[in-house]
Amino acid sequence: MLVNYEVTESVAVLTMQQAPVNGLGLPLRKALREMLHKAFDDATIKGVVLTGGEKVFSAGADIEEFEAGLDGPNFADPYLGSLVDLVEAAGKPVVAAISGVCLGGGLELVLGCHYRVADSSARFGLPEVNLGILPGAGGTQRLPRLIGVEGALDLIVSGEMVDCERAVSLGLIDRVLVDEAEGTAVKKAVQLALEAASSGHWPRLRDVVIRMQANELSQLIEAKIATLRKPLPAALQCIDAVSWSVTLPFEEALGKEYAALRELMASAESQALRHAFFAERRAGKIQGISREVPVRAVTSVAVIGAGTMGSGIAMCCANAGMPVMLLDTSEEAVQRGLQGLAANYGAAIKRGRLTTEVADRRLRLISGSTDFSRIGSADLVIEAVYEDMAVKESVFRAIDSFAQPDAILASNTSTLDLDAIAGFTSRPQDVVGLHFFSPANLMRLLEVVRGAKTRDEVLASAMQFARKIGKVGVVAGVCDGFIGNRMFEEYLRQAYFLLDEGATPLQVDRALEDWGMAMGPLATMDLAGNDIGLAIRKRRKIEQPDRPYSAIPDLVAEMGRFGQKTGAGWYRYDPVTRKRQADPEIDSLVLEYGARNHIARREISDEEIVARCLFALANEGALILREGIAQRASDIDTVYLNGYGFPAHRGGPMFYADKIGLPNVLARIEGFQAGYMGELWQPASLLTELGETGQSFASV
Repeated sequence: MLVNYEVTESVAVLTMQQAPVNGLGLPLRKALREMLHKAFDDATIKGVVLTGGEKVFSAGADIEEFEAGLDGPNFADPYLGSLVDLVEAAGKPVVAAISGVCLGGGLELVLGCHYRVADSSARFGLPEVNLGILPGAGGTQRLPRLIGVEGALDLIVSGEMVDCERAVSLGLIDRVLVDEAEGTAVKKAVQLALEAASSGHWPRLRDVVIRMQANELSQLIEAKIATLRKPLPAALQCIDAVSWSVTLPFEEALGKEYAALRELMASAESQALRHAFFAERRAGKIQGISREVPVRAVTSVAVIGAGTMGSGIAMCCANAGMPVMLLDTSEEAVQRGLQGLAANYGAAIKRGRLTTEVADRRLRLISGSTDFSRIGSADLVIEAVYEDMAVKESVFRAIDSFAQPDAILASNTSTLDLDAIAGFTSRPQDVVGLHFFSPANLMRLLEVVRGAKTRDEVLASAMQFARKIGKVGVVAGVCDGFIGNRMFEEYLRQAYFLLDEGATPLQVDRALEDWGMAMGPLATMDLAGNDIGLAIRKRRKIEQPDRPYSAIPDLVAEMGRFGQKTGAGWYRYDPVTRKRQADPEIDSLVLEYGARNHIARREISDEEIVARCLFALANEGALILREGIAQRASDIDTVYLNGYGFPAHRGGPMFYADKIGLPNVLARIEGFQAGYMGELWQPASLLTELGETGQSFASV
């Protein structure tokens, strides 16, 4: 039974029971309609309580229905909007009793109710904009009537979730129950329904008239648009739709909202964002490992290396409520790491992201030491030291000596051979890669690297740990750079070769940023450190002496221009704002290099910059897929969306290539073979096969 129906004190209590999150797919919508009519048609029923139970109200629409298109079950009768209308128009009061998440269509259903009761576990939001659409069941019209236009714009355009306390301050709920027994929300909702029934009247949000001057509305809209870094169609449409709650009659606005939803669902941006959503879900599924594989509990962690990365990893664990031991070889390094952690938490308090109480509690979970024997109590030991194999060997031999027998041993290496590192221990089956991205406490991506001897239970445990600390875990195989950095090197190489031929650093970065990348490749290296790139290229020249690179980035690094940390790299940086400025010295260096090496400079279009850099990513991704380094193309997209600033509305490099069409990508790469460094453009065999047969990466 999808909706349980029972009567309490002449009130029908309808409890949604569609596990796990009461997704409002067609079956649940039909069941709700049936039970609502049953309650409305029964003369003995005075009111209705709608609830999702004690753990969750509803996480909203069944997003899988979206993939069936505009003629699919998402728009089938009863459409959610008509169900909300049915609730609102009822001749009996309907009260929502809310526990747990109440998102998207779930919140729109709540807005159709006449009263809202919630307990302190309730969480509210309209996240549709994150899927490239808008709330299409009346949310853009009822929410402004309940909490005001400004509050509605904030919630709908941001797509963010708010807790119960914030919901109360916004006026989203009528009564909040704090620290009361489970089930109390339903009991209070029953009382409220009876009170409303006896009074003979109850409010309907559609009847609320918003009175706002045109200039006031215009100012709110302009202010909201100004906060958007790169306005996408869905965000702009959400703003328009909320404005209709002021300027149009309710029914007319509902019709326009519905039409806008259908138009957005068919858009390229929404398709890409929905792909990103499902890709992230799929990434958690490990091919070849049974769900019955036992998982090791990780309740305490030791992190070796108290630098920026190690401290960030410690912060991730403490934020998840786990005690952490932060170790380094000197007391000075340990104290510097602990002080950095305290500063990070202090900054979060100043920005209003944490209370002092929460920050203090998390800080107390982190302790420091130089005594490596203290890792013996940790369930997981993470190495986060300098990217040098000799240093890794020393650390892992120490870990092997002191870690408890069933501990998971992890390396944060970004490029080195994990199997070689595992070989420094007597238990390579317990070694896994946990490649965090900097800053570790903020970046969502975690590459979980499966070594040749990594046990299934260790890999599954590492993925569970990723979820526990709020990361998006993606399984990768062992190779130089794993998924993300291996592909990024090809992206960078093309960026550098473009400088050889005629582009400037600013042109390369702006072309890719205008296309949607969060940061251009050269600005990214200034942030990461050009000295790091130089060290990698020096190692490459030893290991792969025939692998060609532009020498320009080496010249920049050898000038001591390591990037933001030295105040200058590819750009100069303001010491206070860190704002970048193009530097004539670098532009001259680029010109002189080309002249000295007799490279004919030419005008390069922004389109060519984007195509060369992005198709280099996709081509290397095809090699990674064929080699089994990545489980699926969508995993590669998840890596780039969460770790490399790839724009979500483009779906990821592999999805983007699929949308361009692999035959077209293949033809462009073959065209690049006739140009500068054309011998490097060797189409991956998988790309060639798929391109010639008209298939996609998604089909692999």
